[in-house]
Amino acid sequence: TVLTALYAAGGVTERANLRRVEVRRFGKVIATLDLYDYLLRGDTKSDIRLETGDVVFVAVHGTRVDLTGAVRRPATYELKARETLADLIGAAGGFRPEAARERIKVVRVVPPAQRGTQATARVAIDVPLAAGLPPGFRLEDGDVVQVDALADATDEYVVAVTGMVQQAGRYPWRPGMTVRDLMLLARGPRIGADLREVEIARLPADRSRGQLATTVRFPLDSSYLIDRDSAGRFVGPPGLAFPASGTAPEVALEPYDNVLILKQPEFELQRSVTITGEVQYPGTYALKTKGDRLAELVRRAGGLTSRAYADGIRFYRQVNGAGRINIDLPKALRDTTTRDNVILQPGDSVFIPEYIPSVKVAGAVNAPGSVLYKKGAGLGYYIDAAGGFAYTADKGRTSVRNAAGEVETRHKFLFFRSDPTPGPGSEVTVPLRDTSNPMNYAALLGAIAQILASTVAIIVVATKL
Repeated sequence: TVLTALYAAGGVTERANLRRVEVRRFGKVIATLDLYDYLLRGDTKSDIRLETGDVVFVAVHGTRVDLTGAVRRPATYELKARETLADLIGAAGGFRPEAARERIKVVRVVPPAQRGTQATARVAIDVPLAAGLPPGFRLEDGDVVQVDALADATDEYVVAVTGMVQQAGRYPWRPGMTVRDLMLLARGPRIGADLREVEIARLPADRSRGQLATTVRFPLDSSYLIDRDSAGRFVGPPGLAFPASGTAPEVALEPYDNVLILKQPEFELQRSVTITGEVQYPGTYALKTKGDRLAELVRRAGGLTSRAYADGIRFYRQVNGAGRINIDLPKALRDTTTRDNVILQPGDSVFIPEYIPSVKVAGAVNAPGSVLYKKGAGLGYYIDAAGGFAYTADKGRTSVRNAAGEVETRHKFLFFRSDPTPGPGSEVTVPLRDTSNPMNYAALLGAIAQILASTVAIIVVATKL
């Protein structure tokens, strides 16, 4: 057949005429094949069987038109002599759903006799559509047909809703649209919404003074509570009392209105904190007020057990990534006005350990590990019990973290040294000495000698005056 012959020949070229493939027999055209019938619709009824001596002739293409935009198959199409814009759209599979079906733009190359200059060699033709259907507009070779999508055709009228709604965002505006319609599109108010009134920011009529928007407030009522049971009753948490259903008028929206659904003053879901370890009733507790403090939480948890080690409290705060905070729990329980009795924040975690009768020694010591706590023993006792300092130890930066999280570091001034005292549950850390920049003792001694010599010279001169 004609198609198998074209396949055997490696197909047609880019310059081929796809609308009229001729079959010549004994010098006469006995059949023509429109490849669009096969390519677009799978129709092979014109694909005749060839005989010996037949010639399949593919001419150079005729009128070609580029079709772009919101159609199903945007491409370059070849048109027959009497085909129009409607035939082109049909060959492309029709419009996509988002096509703007009011008008189509055709960019055309002006005939040479009418061009004038190259700057005016193209013109744009606006082709209106009747009832959204393409007209019988005649196209010419080289035309570019553009079908706009809705977003590209013009500025779309929208309204926006923000604040305490389920699905805040921008929604298409339509004539007669109300706040209630917009609330339905946004799937209703969120828990904690204040439905006594709504604020609408509207484009101003007068911008002479630099005004960007005018704000107006309209009343709402309980009918805006969309989620209800089968009996029509609202099911939700308690809150402010809203006006009865039907008492608020319907509020019409204008293009580009911005609707703000307000939040109830001071409305907030429960804040929770966790307390675990050696308390009578460990668990997650909801704060009763924003001023609840640590001592109150311990009291609600039944107080400390007999095995609790209050000095070893581990208090962690999630807010702002604060992490562990050192707290003197015994002091907070004795005096509720002290700063250690902190105000609790959502996500706070409190752990009260059992009494820990050991001190952990880590870092640059010869035998890192835990040493049994000895009342009154100093830092040196625990270092020695861990095998003493290693030769790589930086002794001057030895630190002690007590069980509550507070860190103290060894201090030295001239020939005096102050060591922190480890307590039960403490951790002693001995860092490694920085060996990348060793001390140049020869240079140090030379500098000291120069300073001493200068000092002696000054004293001698001063005594002779």
